[in-house]
Amino acid sequence: MSINKDLFTVDLMLGIPEQEDRSDWYTFMEPLLRDEESKSMFKMPAQYMFKDIPETGSHDDFIQYTLDQMDKFHINMAMVGFHESSEVKIKAGKDHPDRFFFDMPVNPNIEGEGQNIKRMHDDYGIKAVSAFPSGMHPQIAINDPKWHPIYEMCIELDIPFFCCVGVPGPRIPMAPQKVELIDEVCWYFPELKFVMRHGAEPWTALACKLMLKYPNLYYSTSAFSPKHYPKDVMHYANTRGQDKVMYAGYFPMGLSLDKIFSEMESIPIKDEVLPKFLGENARKLLKL
Repeated sequence: MSINKDLFTVDLMLGIPEQEDRSDWYTFMEPLLRDEESKSMFKMPAQYMFKDIPETGSHDDFIQYTLDQMDKFHINMAMVGFHESSEVKIKAGKDHPDRFFFDMPVNPNIEGEGQNIKRMHDDYGIKAVSAFPSGMHPQIAINDPKWHPIYEMCIELDIPFFCCVGVPGPRIPMAPQKVELIDEVCWYFPELKFVMRHGAEPWTALACKLMLKYPNLYYSTSAFSPKHYPKDVMHYANTRGQDKVMYAGYFPMGLSLDKIFSEMESIPIKDEVLPKFLGENARKLLKL
């Protein structure tokens, strides 16, 4: 299979670096790390899983650097985690709304987080909400009622909720992210558009079963290089899940775009499904 460079491609997990040293991206997780190796990992707490974490180098204009990377691999649009304190991200969204759109990382431990989502949606046009249940301190399971105001706000604004599920890469407890917990959430909130992130392993068969069960449950391939995409997820994408599985990368957090797209041409996906996987499903879900 060869990838047509004219296909509309949306990367559902891409970061805009703001400095050469990105280790401060993971300080939120420090209270959860207990083993010495994790505490001392310079680049990221799951560094043991990624052989060649991209070196972005130093640039006068990191926004242009990111756009150049996207252009090199024919990525039309990218979803970037938004922080109101980041002047770079605000500028990227303002100057390049045709290329960048935002998800807002949320934490139910913060009082009034549901209203924060509404404000970010009104002020900055965020297109999605994202969460890392195992990475919070204290951790909060996907089906914990503390999430309810956030789920309700996502429904009110009609924006999807992207959530890390499955065993987390960092050496922190996995219990909050067990895929089986999604069942209760999708049952209780049938209007919530829930997108799985970061693999759902080792429960990928269950993830596919739940996507079959719930119309508003989706899967994105973030943090996995294409040669490691789960086989049952790819089979589902080729069959009854053609509208449910979407491409997401992990640049520059753990994977280079060179690695991702050099492997992409070998993934076992049907030619007629590829446009949906690379961009059409995301464009429809996020109303791009």
